[in-house]
Amino acid sequence: MNAKPFITATLIGSMLLASTAFAAGGPRNGYGGGRSADTASSDDLTTIEVSDLQFMREEEKLARDVYLTMDQYWGDRTQVFAQIALSEESHTSTVDYLLNKFGVEDPVVNDTIGVFTNEELQALYDELVAKGKNSFVDGLFVGGLIEEKDMRDILAAINQTDERAIILAYSNLLDGSKSHLKAFVKVIEAQGLTYEAQVLDPEEVELILHDESQVED
Repeated sequence: MNAKPFITATLIGSMLLASTAFAAGGPRNGYGGGRSADTASSDDLTTIEVSDLQFMREEEKLARDVYLTMDQYWGDRTQVFAQIALSEESHTSTVDYLLNKFGVEDPVVNDTIGVFTNEELQALYDELVAKGKNSFVDGLFVGGLIEEKDMRDILAAINQTDERAIILAYSNLLDGSKSHLKAFVKVIEAQGLTYEAQVLDPEEVELILHDESQVED
């Protein structure tokens, strides 16, 4: 494989810098760092809202980690994994902001690629990486699966909260996942293949793929 794409190197570098800052005693959002005066309390949230936030934090990290790993294998054939990994880094940071805002414990105690607190997500990461390593096309379809699963889980979480800040953040994540799915499908179709829904209903996926109004994430 060719040298690691610049985008991936930049993202990994920023992750390492952040880890160094935390180790040196710098501020850390959402876990062990105290809350600012304008933050809300976790008492303002239901148990389900707290659980959804923590799950979403690691689910966005999973997407980032899988794409960074796939880029190590297929980055010489496409920039799509590296580019979307950058977006996923922003997404997991968005959820981290919400954790900090509401004083919810951050499940990401180790930001190392491929390490998760949630056992379900740990198993899913291992499964998807193993599949994605098999071939370039498998890696692309793994990307599509992740984005469809993200959309399903985000929609479920939106339906279980009435907090305006959380709904707005989740809605932005949803828009991003729609754009990401379209990006993966574009590369898949460039290989002469047809993409079929893996998690969502086929009609939902068709609407997403043919919606020209989506703003690129």
